[in-house]
Amino acid sequence: MTTAEAVVQRQLDAYNASDLDALLATYAADARQYEHPATLLAAGSAELRARMAPRLTEPNLHARLLQRVVMGNIVIDHEEVTRTFPEGTGRVDMVAIYEVVDGKIRSVSAQVSNKRLDPGQSGV
Repeated sequence: MTTAEAVVQRQLDAYNASDLDALLATYAADARQYEHPATLLAAGSAELRARMAPRLTEPNLHARLLQRVVMGNIVIDHEEVTRTFPEGTGRVDMVAIYEVVDGKIRSVSAQVSNKRLDPGQSGV
């Protein structure tokens, strides 16, 4: 694994372990999260913590890596993410573009789509 890939993999492993501190340790102090292409969701460690803490409490949270592309310090992941939505459990597809600088994630831009509820969920 390249250094950038290893950092993003540590981030994914921490996410799947619901380990907020380990997750945040993969991000630079001034990191930024975007909804692709340019909607800022969080900037800096405090905002990242506030944004990610509630998500990591979801009992069935899991991101399954489907494909990864590494180009230097850019890592692009395609994942299927299991979540608990207000209307029930389900999955979304996500593509995330990570920029890794000096061994930390400096920015991530993610696009989420194709939300689907697990069979038996009412959707209401």
